[in-house]
Amino acid sequence: MMRPERALLPLLLVPVLLAGCGADESGGAASGGAGLDAAARVWGVAPELVYVTEVSGYTVFQESVGEYDDEFVAAYRSEKGAGKFGLFVGRGTMTAESCPEQPLGEVSDQQVTCVHDGDAWYRTAGDSHEYAVPDGGVVIHLIADADKVDRAILRKAAEAVHRPDDAELAALLPATDGAGT
Repeated sequence: MMRPERALLPLLLVPVLLAGCGADESGGAASGGAGLDAAARVWGVAPELVYVTEVSGYTVFQESVGEYDDEFVAAYRSEKGAGKFGLFVGRGTMTAESCPEQPLGEVSDQQVTCVHDGDAWYRTAGDSHEYAVPDGGVVIHLIADADKVDRAILRKAAEAVHRPDDAELAALLPATDGAGT
């Protein structure tokens, strides 16, 4: 589904670029939008596409964070077992009419079913399922294999999706050894 290797090279450059683009003296991203703007530029995405989520028992896989097909992506993996889900954020909208017409991840040859669930859409196609959360001109997709991550986990991830604060942004970036390498 995702190709983390596409995001790896830009992530290796993040500590170097942030050092000259608003990093504070401790080596972390500067407060406010400067750190987010710098990280988004390195990842090759617009800052408004950068979102995070949190679900107990899942952590972000730093090497997955970046750009994929003009979207911001991040993979979250279970601390126990093989469960993982992807967070994809791209420009667009989702309505009752457009929901079944939009492909679910890379599943394009199967019919998509949509159920409105709160502010989000629960979507299924083949062995994949997702929550799609429209938010002011972007849609956040939380997608997983249905047999590895259950709907309740995806729903929690959808309910918790938000723009990152400085600490969450730092968790998306690779750790440095203090010398900027």
